[in-house]
Formats: sequence, C-alpha cells, structure tokens
Amino acid sequence: MTQQDLFKLKPLLAMLVASLALAACSVGPDYVRPQMDTGPAIFKEGQNWKPAQPRDLVADGKWWEMFGDPQLNALVAQVDISNQNLALAEANFRSAVALVQSSRSAYSPTLSASAGASRGSSGSAGASSSNAASGSSAGSVRNSYTFSLTAAWEADIWGKVRRDVESSQASAQASAADLAAARLSAQAQVAQNYLQLRVLDAQQQLLEETVQAYERSLQVAQNQYAAGMVAKSDVIQAQTQLKSAQASALDNGVTRAQVEHAIALLVGKTPAQFALPRAPLAAVAPPVPQGVPSMLLERRPDVAAAERRVASANAKIGVAKAAYFPSLTLSASGGYQSSTFADWFTLPGRVWSLGPQLAQTIFDGGARAAATDQAIATYDGTVATYKQTVLTAFQEVEDNLAALRILEQEAAVQGEALQAARQAVTLVNNQYKAGTVSYVNVITAQATALSAELSSLNILNRRMAASVLLAKALGGGWDERSLDDLGSLQQQSAEKAKALKENAALR
Repeated sequence: MTQQDLFKLKPLLAMLVASLALAACSVGPDYVRPQMDTGPAIFKEGQNWKPAQPRDLVADGKWWEMFGDPQLNALVAQVDISNQNLALAEANFRSAVALVQSSRSAYSPTLSASAGASRGSSGSAGASSSNAASGSSAGSVRNSYTFSLTAAWEADIWGKVRRDVESSQASAQASAADLAAARLSAQAQVAQNYLQLRVLDAQQQLLEETVQAYERSLQVAQNQYAAGMVAKSDVIQAQTQLKSAQASALDNGVTRAQVEHAIALLVGKTPAQFALPRAPLAAVAPPVPQGVPSMLLERRPDVAAAERRVASANAKIGVAKAAYFPSLTLSASGGYQSSTFADWFTLPGRVWSLGPQLAQTIFDGGARAAATDQAIATYDGTVATYKQTVLTAFQEVEDNLAALRILEQEAAVQGEALQAARQAVTLVNNQYKAGTVSYVNVITAQATALSAELSSLNILNRRMAASVLLAKALGGGWDERSLDDLGSLQQQSAEKAKALKENAALR
C-alpha cells in the first residue's frame, strides 16, 4: 500500500476512531433490581421459634441430613446422577450457556475465504459480425481464477451487542437457578415420599397388630357365645370388625406401593428395579433454621431465576432501542485474480478493497416501535412474575412455620388422647369378660383407639412433610452468589451430564 493510499484512508481511520469512542455508550435502561418490601425482621410465624442445631446442616445444602436417616441420605444422593427431570434442566442450562458464547461472538469480526475458477465467453452475436469484418476474434473464451479473504466487523456503537450479551448472561444465570430449583424440588420430593413411606410402614405395623388384637377379641366373643353368656350378634360384630381391619391393612399396601414407585421415578429407576424393605421410622422432625425474611430473596433459586429473567428482559429493551440508530460496518477484502492458472498468485493479480458502510432504516412501518413496546411489556411481565414469586416464597415459609408450630401442639394433645384411648380399651375388655358391658362398648373403644393411633401417625407424617417443605421453602442452603461463576457451573453441569450418561449405559 503506497503513501498516497494511506493518505486517502485518513477519513476512514478517523471514522473508525470516532466509532470506537462512541462504542462506550449503550442505549436502553440500566438494570435495577425490582424493590420488594420484606416486612418485619422476622417471619410472622417465626416468633418464639427455637433455633436449630447444628445450623450448618442447612447452610451446606445437605438439609436432609437433619432427619438422621442413612437410607434417606443414600436416596437423595442418587437424584443428581439419575433423575431425568434434573438431566433436562442440566441440558437446558448448557444450552443457555452456549447462547452466551453465541452472543459474544458478535464482538469479533467475521473472516471468510473464497476461491473459484470459471470459464466463459463475453462476446455477443452483434459484436461477432462486426468483429468478423474487422478480422478480430469474437466471443472469445476466457478463464478466470479468483481467491479472496474478506473481513467484516460491525462496530457496537449503540451497545446492541453488549445488551444482547447482558441478556444472554442473565438468561443463563436464570437457567442455572432453574437447575438448582429442579434439584431442590427433586430432593424434597424424595425426602417427603421416603418419610411418608416409613409412616406407612408404621401404619402397616399398627394395622397388623390391630388385626391380631381383633382376632383375640373374636376368640373371646366366640368363647363367651359358646358358654351361653352372649348372643350370636357379638361374634358377628367381632368378625365384621376383624375383616374391616384386614381390609384396611391391605389397602395400606396399595398406598405404600405407589409411594415406593414414586421414589423409584425420582431416582431414575423403573419400579421393577427398585425396592425399599419395610423398616421402622428412624427419622425425627427437626427444627429448621429459618433465617430472616430479607435472606429469603438470596436463598431461593426460583426467586433468583425470576429476578435474572427481569435483568434479561431489561437488556432486551436496549437491544430493541438500538435498532433506531444507524449501524456502521467496516469491511476489508484482499486476494488474487488472474486469467491463467500459472499467474494466479502473482503480484499483478492482486486486488483489495477497504471501506466503511453506514446503514440506517428510514421507514419500517412501525416495526421498531412495536419491537420496543413488546420488549417493555415483556419486562413489565417479568417484574410482575418476580414479585409474585417472592410473595409465594414468603407464603410457603409462613405456611410451613405455622404447620410445624400447630402440629407440634396437636401432636401433644393427640398423644394424651391416644393414652386415654388405650386405657379405655383395656378397661372395656375387662368389663366385657366380666359380663358387665356389651360388645358394642368393646367395638367402640377399639375403633376409638385405632382412630387415635392412625391420627397420631398422620400428624407425624404431616410434621415430617412440613419440615421438608420448610427446608425447601428456605432454599435448602442454596445461595444466589453461586450464579456469579457461570464457567464453574457449566463445568459441574457437564460432569454431572457425563455421569448421568455413564450411569444409564451401565444399566
């Protein structure tokens, strides 16, 4: 390139410097997190709540260990490597991270290469007659060999690319939070179903013991009837009561089988591949560290996902508004062109071009205005979704705090009722053997005692479920600061996806 060529390029270089200076600005609103009133410093239902020990069980994310059940710990560990809903969320997250890189690629110029060889004629019929008269060759056939490299770069003067990258990053963070929410949900479902299964085992044990007790009562009634002390109706009533208890025991097995199948699905197995033998309930309902309301916005992955979608929608407004401004594209190309193959890459065949292109849409029928209005409306919708998610989060925490507080009181009262019902059964049985009361009194006392036993187990199941749901409602020890390092999250996701594939291949 000669000095004269450089002199001619000075206006172009000046335009390039000016565009780079303007590239520091970005149109559209800068993101500000929507404000939410978290209310008082403590939850409404959290007053006089006893603190949980040790607190780090929730802080490190392994909240299920608070129940102290090794079998539960083993089942939850299988969620990360076998749950298919979690695998879907992992794939969605990796796809979102790939979109971030796709957006960032707009910062770089595009470079393309082309090479071609052609053979053709440039003559015409009219020219052939005239050239024939002059003795020259008409419609001569020519060869053409070309090779070129072309580079193009659109200067991000108005921040369209930056806003697009900002939107993609926020979307990827939202997807990472969705993944965390899916993991927490699966863990909570496993814990809740497992604890329910153990309560069902306790109910089965109770019903089997009840059947044995009713068989003894039937034998007593038959002996009394054989001795002529009672009527045949007492035996029939005892038989009816026994069969009803046996039917309840069988029906309990249906529920247990369905819960066991649900756990199998959560750990990524078919029901035929999974079985949990009957075992006593070893877990206890622990107090869960509740924290303060303001921390909830940082500990709930679904809240973080909703907030990140607000940030993404906010950036999209800038992308839409950037369309109102002209775009500047800088392009350069260079290569070789020759009519003979031997001279293809020689200096005389060198060709090049360099120059800017400024483009501005003058009339589009309102398309840009509509796109901007749509982006603003989408942003408003994500803000509403975020605020509703926050309100729902507070409701879930308060619901389960209230449930645990009230169920603890109910369990104490129900325990007293159960003790009284057991004493009543003993007294009435003795009275019936002595012939001082009818068998109706025995049936009533036994039915009351069974109902009290089942109610106690039902309360225990509800307390366990409320403990699980409270841990989930509080975020399970998750922290939104984990979203800052997308690279680390991507690596972890890829490793878990690989483990999932290997686990599937082994089956």
